[in-house]
Order: sequence, then C-alpha cells, then structure tokens
Amino acid sequence: MNEKLNIKQIFLNVIPLLSASLLSFIAHGETAHGAWTELVAENFRERSEFAFVENNQKLPNVLIYGDSISIHYTQAVRAELEGKVNVYRLYLNGGDSKSFIPKMTKMHQTMQDKQLTDAWRFDWDVIHFNVGLHDLKYTHNRKLDKVNGQQITTLSDYEKNLRANIQYLKQLAPNAKLIFATTTPIPEGEPGRVVGDAAKYNEVALKVMKAHPEIHINDLYHFIKPNHEKWWAASRNVHYNPLGRQAQGKEVAKKIYSQLQAQRSL
Repeated sequence: MNEKLNIKQIFLNVIPLLSASLLSFIAHGETAHGAWTELVAENFRERSEFAFVENNQKLPNVLIYGDSISIHYTQAVRAELEGKVNVYRLYLNGGDSKSFIPKMTKMHQTMQDKQLTDAWRFDWDVIHFNVGLHDLKYTHNRKLDKVNGQQITTLSDYEKNLRANIQYLKQLAPNAKLIFATTTPIPEGEPGRVVGDAAKYNEVALKVMKAHPEIHINDLYHFIKPNHEKWWAASRNVHYNPLGRQAQGKEVAKKIYSQLQAQRSL
C-alpha cells in the first residue's frame, strides 16, 4: 500500500516538472530550427526566403537585412553563392531605419539563446543592409497615402538613425565587412511615395557613409534606374518582376563575394 502511495506521489511530483520542460521546449524551440520557426511571422513561414539555414561551418556567413525588395532577391543571391556562402536574411521585412536595432536585437537574442542546443555561435563575415524605402513613404491610417498621410521618417531623423545603426553593427560584428545598399527608385504614380525622394534619402545615406569609408556601397539605385521600366512588377509599384529580381540578386551576390575575397586577402 505504501509503495503504491509512493509511486503516486512520485508521479504527481514529476508531472509539473514535465510541464515546465514542455513549456521551455515550446518557448525556446529547443533547437535553432524551432526557434527560427517561432521567430518568423506566420505569413512568411511557408516562403523559401525565410527557410531555416543549416549552418555549414566551413563556409563564411552573410546576413541580408532589408525590405521587401531584398526579400524578393534573397533566393537569387543564395543560388549565386550556393556552396560558397551561408546566406541568411532577417526574419521579416526590415521596414524603416528606426526599427533596425530592435529587429536585429530580437533576432540575435533569440537565435543565440544558450538554451538552444545548437544556438548561433558563429560570427558574421559580411552584412549587406538597407533601410530607406519605408522611411520615405507616407501613410494615413496605416495605408499608403501621400496626399493625406505623414512621412514615416524625416531626412534628419533618417540620418540620425543610420548613424546609430552603423554603430550598432560595429559593436555586434566588429570584424564583419559591411555593405550598404542604396534605396531603389520610386515609379510615377506610386500611392505612398514621391518620385525623387529615393535620390534625396540616398544622398543623406551617402553623406553618412563618407564618415565610414570602410563600408562598401552597393548602388542598387543607379544599377536599377536604366532598367526600371523593364523590371517593374507593375506600374505604380516599387517591386520588381522575376527578371529584375534575378538581376538584383546577381548584383548583390557579386558585391558580397567581392568583399569576402577582399577579407581573405588581408
């Protein structure tokens, strides 16, 4: 009888511990793969751009940070650098410059969590980043509206944010090569953005970058400009068709690989 009571008591004591372990498993995903899946927004989880990247320790590690333009060329970059580089990207749309540090911090805190059995323990070799397209847009009630809306980020605040973002990157990855991509052009009739603003924001960005000559510039604005009409996804749309995405991906891959080669020659 006492033996049965002891077994019952042991069982009752073990259940809460099992529950705690289960909750920990759910919260942390236990593995990096599980943590990444939880991190990625539900509407992005089925997209190949946001698939979990198995780290090959023999290859250099590259991070792409950017908006939907970068999301669309991510797979082309991976195809170009397959077998040569581990190509990661941010777990969601990069958005405006003010959200850069919070998003980067959240991703690294999640994926470097020591409770994960295979947490990110590698360093970044190259970080290719861009913010701007969401800074210069006008919104009203969370919808694109350049007539009634307010611009997300002023030029002066964009400059301040960029300076802060660069300082953050230098602390996060002091040995990484940094590549800043200029903001892509705005087409006529775009509902929430003004034609010519991309050039203005790029001018400010390049002024900031002059204080950091070690940061390489990937001038996607001028790379795209001559082919803009041929590469548009649709009129009045800032996005690009498969031809444009492929071309951008190849250009980004080329810039990344050239910086990796330069790093190896040091």
